[in-house]
Amino acid sequence: MEKQLEALKQSFCEELGQAHRAEDIEPMRVKYLGRKGALTSILRQMGTLGPEERPRFGALSNKLKNFIEQALADRLDELKRVSTAGGVDVTLPGRTPRRGGIHIINSVISELEDIFMSLGFTIASGPEVEDDYHNFEALNIPEHHPARDMQDTFYFDKGILLRTHTSPVQIRVMEKTGLPVRIIAPGKVYRCDSDVSHTPMFHQIEGLWVEEGITLAHLKGVLYEFIHRLFGTDVPLRFRPSFFPFTEPSAEVDIGCIMCKGKGCRVCGNSGWLEILGSGMVDPNVYKYVDIDPESVTGFAFGLGIERIAMLKYGIDDIRLFYENDLRFLSQFA
Repeated sequence: MEKQLEALKQSFCEELGQAHRAEDIEPMRVKYLGRKGALTSILRQMGTLGPEERPRFGALSNKLKNFIEQALADRLDELKRVSTAGGVDVTLPGRTPRRGGIHIINSVISELEDIFMSLGFTIASGPEVEDDYHNFEALNIPEHHPARDMQDTFYFDKGILLRTHTSPVQIRVMEKTGLPVRIIAPGKVYRCDSDVSHTPMFHQIEGLWVEEGITLAHLKGVLYEFIHRLFGTDVPLRFRPSFFPFTEPSAEVDIGCIMCKGKGCRVCGNSGWLEILGSGMVDPNVYKYVDIDPESVTGFAFGLGIERIAMLKYGIDDIRLFYENDLRFLSQFA
């Protein structure tokens, strides 16, 4: 019978090592110590023992019973501590990871890049921390020019600033590569402004095409093709005279309101038109800053806001939604 007790103890220890949930402990107590448990079954055989053997067997049985009770209590406490400490219950149903997706701004940038690259443009980039010369002066915006007041610039010390547009890239490219130039420059820009239609950081794409014989007709052809690929061939365009320091002549480009199809609504101010980008022929003064003879070449430039394009394309009415990291919003475009 002593061998039965030893075998019972060994069996209990092996089974206890396989208990990984607090719910497993009570069934084990019943199995080994219950009224019909394994230890109780062995104790019922005490009547077959002689008087001199019963005390020793009773002591061994009580010792095993105490051992089992203590082992069960210790294991239960351990499992509870693991549970409250954030342990993993391997028996729970698995959690399916959520699939990520490309952010809507990056998606729109990729779409615009594909359109312009198919038209022969290459992608250029430049520093986001710029100097005053490339961000303003070389773009025909001298120190006291009123256009600087429109930029709401983040300045550092000694003429260093966060770029207010991606136009400085066109200066850096013309300085380094010479002609011809046909580039787009997508990237982040920064201005001191924040409301439902402005953020301190946003994205722009600047376009530049400079070589001999470029005319306003080339500019219109590129922009017509771009708009029609982006919004559809039935969207009308119009060019309105405007002013930009680094282009002359300059024009704002409007498209027929894609919300009301030109009938007039709140989005377009009941005009039937939406401003979408600025453009113009490169001012001859700009060429002088990059050592290009303004009599030998012509070119055009244009710039547009990525967030504005995304808002129009997807009917979004608050620019701040792009940067609040609300998965309910972002997952719609994944």
